[in-house]
Amino acid sequence: MYLDTSVISHLFANDAPDKMDDTNRLWEELIDKKYKTLISPLVTEEIEKCSEPKRNQMFEKLAQIEFQMLNRTNETNQLAKEYLIKGVLNEKNRDDCLHIAFAVVNTCDFIVSWNFKHLVNVKTINKIKIVNAINHYREIGIISPTMLIEGAD
Repeated sequence: MYLDTSVISHLFANDAPDKMDDTNRLWEELIDKKYKTLISPLVTEEIEKCSEPKRNQMFEKLAQIEFQMLNRTNETNQLAKEYLIKGVLNEKNRDDCLHIAFAVVNTCDFIVSWNFKHLVNVKTINKIKIVNAINHYREIGIISPTMLIEGAD
């Protein structure tokens, strides 16, 4: 699964306790290596933009799990550009298109995100499905942490 920055950020979301609890439950599963986890350099770049102490806390949490760092490639950049051209999202959301492209190019089963506005929503998911089919990429699930841990008890 591809982990976007919003998930790491929600480990400290005191203003959204339900999301924070679900994220921490998922984090325990990641620590236990229940899932193969992938992130991109974009995730660490976004964390770098956070102010302290949150930036340091997020990097400390990230160090608790095993993950594969993906490489940015021409294929990733081209697919992100294709998402923009086809109107999956607009130019203002280029980084979200890059997150999607990293996950798709690297054949992840899921993108896990709390970004309901741009990623975890039916319109975006359907547009991605079409663009991926046109460009001969497989479908990808885009889900929240809650959807992944559902029934974990």
